[in-house]
Amino acid sequence: MVCFPHAGGGAGAFRPLATALAASPAAQDHPYEVLAVRYPGRHDRLREERIEQVTELAAGAYQALAPLTGRPLTLLGHSMGALVAYEVTRLLEQEGATRPVRLIASSAWAPSRVRNGTVHLRDDDGLVEEIRRTAGTDPRLLEDRAVLATSLPVVRSDYKAVETYRHRPGPPLRTPVTVLVGDADPLVAVEDAGAWRRHTVGGFRMRIFPGGGHFYVAGHWPEVAEQVGVGQAGRE
Repeated sequence: MVCFPHAGGGAGAFRPLATALAASPAAQDHPYEVLAVRYPGRHDRLREERIEQVTELAAGAYQALAPLTGRPLTLLGHSMGALVAYEVTRLLEQEGATRPVRLIASSAWAPSRVRNGTVHLRDDDGLVEEIRRTAGTDPRLLEDRAVLATSLPVVRSDYKAVETYRHRPGPPLRTPVTVLVGDADPLVAVEDAGAWRRHTVGGFRMRIFPGGGHFYVAGHWPEVAEQVGVGQAGRE
């Protein structure tokens, strides 16, 4: 399983998922190796130039996954990560590589529903306000100037990647798609998430988390792991 982080996020965001998957009943029949993409310009890739285009992020991830294309892959992306995972899936299908078992899009607009945005053009205070609105970051970190000095440039670049993304016309995916979304998400309406249905002919599932915000996953990793198990088993 390959995970794609949200804007400003890192690979560590998926440690709870790895734990939940290991404890899930599905893991008894389908053991999982959980990998996470590390985007350039952060953590151990800090010296690399940040990338501000979703398709370029996807191209780099696709190249990194080349040694794994003979294995059954489930791709899961949260928020921005879902767009990157979608573009990686497109590349895998276009290049004739192994088609993923499933694409799981969490808290994400369908590619055709991404709207123009200007968050990446705000000053630092405006960017912090947006981060606070998504309720996915410890509020204490948003008061730490040292943390903000290193994290805000990364968040800004990632927001630019999403807000300037334009879906390129093409055939729908053959890969099945599962959509996970909270019905109280301040960024992604259920209707915009449901529009992923139009982007696949391989099967579609949708799970709505009542009361869940943009980071509903924080309290629902076992349920997310359950959806991964359904996809791995190939059930619709």
